[in-house]
Amino acid sequence: MRIEVDIRKTLRSSGREFALNVAFTCDDECGVIFGPSGAGKSLTLRAIAGLETPDYGRIAVAGKVLFDSSSGINVPARERAVAYLFQDYALFPHLSVEQNIAFGVRNWWQFRTHVAIRRRVEDLLDLFELRGLGRAHPWQLSGGQKQRVALARALIRRPDVLLLDEPFAALDPLLRDRMRDELLKTRAAFTVPMLAITHDPEDVSALAQTLVLLEQGNVASVVDLKGPPYRDAEGRASERAVRGLLGRVAGQEPVASKPPIRAVK
Repeated sequence: MRIEVDIRKTLRSSGREFALNVAFTCDDECGVIFGPSGAGKSLTLRAIAGLETPDYGRIAVAGKVLFDSSSGINVPARERAVAYLFQDYALFPHLSVEQNIAFGVRNWWQFRTHVAIRRRVEDLLDLFELRGLGRAHPWQLSGGQKQRVALARALIRRPDVLLLDEPFAALDPLLRDRMRDELLKTRAAFTVPMLAITHDPEDVSALAQTLVLLEQGNVASVVDLKGPPYRDAEGRASERAVRGLLGRVAGQEPVASKPPIRAVK
């Protein structure tokens, strides 16, 4: 599955200006956009989802043109087969878990009487280990459970691609490794490609096959991380090599690996 992005957008506010100028192609199942805060990661992701309109350029996903300024094409967000997982998950506090999941489809309010929608919601509750929490509300859930609900809602439409905005930033550090593993298993189960943004090197090591490095609104580099020195023959990531790469690109010393966090008994 191919994601093609070549866009420009200028933002102006209070006398300041930010120019986004990004062009990259991702042919892998797991792509990651990495960069510091303010590099333009979220703006790029929102443009792919149709939540922001570029000034000009072109965006295509799985061979479908979603935006092309030269041809006057700008597919509305609701009509793009693109799922978006917000950093804070954006669950509706007044809706139950099952209602939040069903919200991803049209006529979602009919899910209790619409057999196909009801069956789909029940299947997702089982798949994401949320059975028994269908009538619960977001404030009653843990951080990991909230993320599962948001993922289920995003995937109920069977999208062409899953976009993730800092998917682990809102989680406790002790939970992040587990949720990274769960995300990869979910991607494989649904055979849906994903593109995530992050400023955490550990996300890059765990998720990225293609890495897009952003700096001040521009693509600094696009790197294939599927082989040596970033992965061994069995596909295991070399966190040291990835951190070294990120440090070199940023013009800094390689980012030091964090010591493992262990729960205190």
